[in-house]
Amino acid sequence: MVVWLGITLVLSVIGAIAVVNTLTFPRLRRQRPQAAPPISLLVPARNERAVIGETVRSLLAQDYPEFEVIVLDDQSEDGTGAIAQAAAADDPRFRLLSGVPLPPGWIGKNWACHQLAGAASGDILVFADADVRWQPDALAALVAQFERHSADLLAVWPTQITHTWGERLTVSLLALVVFGYLPELLVRRSPWASLAAANGQCLAFRREAYAAVGGHAAVRHRIVEDVALARQIKRQGRRLVMVLDDGLITCHMYQGWSSARDGFAKNIIAGYGGLLPLLLATIFHWLVFFAPWVWLGLGWALDLGPHWPGWPLALVALGVGVRALSAGASGQRMRDAVWMPVSVLLMTAIAARAIWWRVRYGGPRWKGRSILASKGVR
Repeated sequence: MVVWLGITLVLSVIGAIAVVNTLTFPRLRRQRPQAAPPISLLVPARNERAVIGETVRSLLAQDYPEFEVIVLDDQSEDGTGAIAQAAAADDPRFRLLSGVPLPPGWIGKNWACHQLAGAASGDILVFADADVRWQPDALAALVAQFERHSADLLAVWPTQITHTWGERLTVSLLALVVFGYLPELLVRRSPWASLAAANGQCLAFRREAYAAVGGHAAVRHRIVEDVALARQIKRQGRRLVMVLDDGLITCHMYQGWSSARDGFAKNIIAGYGGLLPLLLATIFHWLVFFAPWVWLGLGWALDLGPHWPGWPLALVALGVGVRALSAGASGQRMRDAVWMPVSVLLMTAIAARAIWWRVRYGGPRWKGRSILASKGVR
């Protein structure tokens, strides 16, 4: 009985946070900023042949008066740099950099972003992944929100594009984490660095603030560098604002189950802060989002008391409702919420893979490189 009361309380709190976030979360809107500071759009790219051409074209198509696009070819083996250069078609706003070999103590993406920042000239530095797509008025909308909130770091949460079942049941959980676990108003208004989050797919820094927190050099060994930078911003008393893209900025981050599995396995231990927190979080999600389904399905056979089926049905409805609300607010498929127990199983498999990588290789593996958990080297 105590366990079910606890699950009810947890789901109620998550639901309340999700409702408030849905009402208060800032969103990119199609609007022009009052000022138009020069912008540097910075894209680290390693073996991104499949996406880099379209990305470069979408960035150069921005309806904004003054910006540059810099792509860093991070020692790709698939012709990424040549494809990016061809897509730019001699546009003077585009530059292609060749990445310098990775030095000791750095993780690959952080080193690439550090090099990009050193080459940038804009007043606002926008770091965007190679698989992020931009509508023509997205940059103007981003700067307008930057201006409206007087932000030092604007952390954009792009709409996640998913096709296969493996993607749909894992990638979309990012929205549940953001909407259900993290009160946006506290992220924006509280001084506490622990209440900070960001998505490395699209981060926009005021140049002075980026330099003041030490840039990517300050988080050179961090796998989850986006959250680390967000916390640095708040520690210095600067302004962190999270915004939803509302379809202006999208990302197809993984293609299929194997890609999603490995991509999340790369970050999941660091994201939770270690092996023990990951194990506790896995148990938590089994209890909150899986156990009520077991109670509902087997309660009649196990004679689990007079509260069946009303109570377990209410818990299932709460879990599905929170998942559906977060999906709807972030542009995902709301109907996929009914598969939440399957999502829990898939995330457990991802956690198991991450633990195996830690035991077998000393850390995650990604794009032909290994990330050593003890040294943060990739």
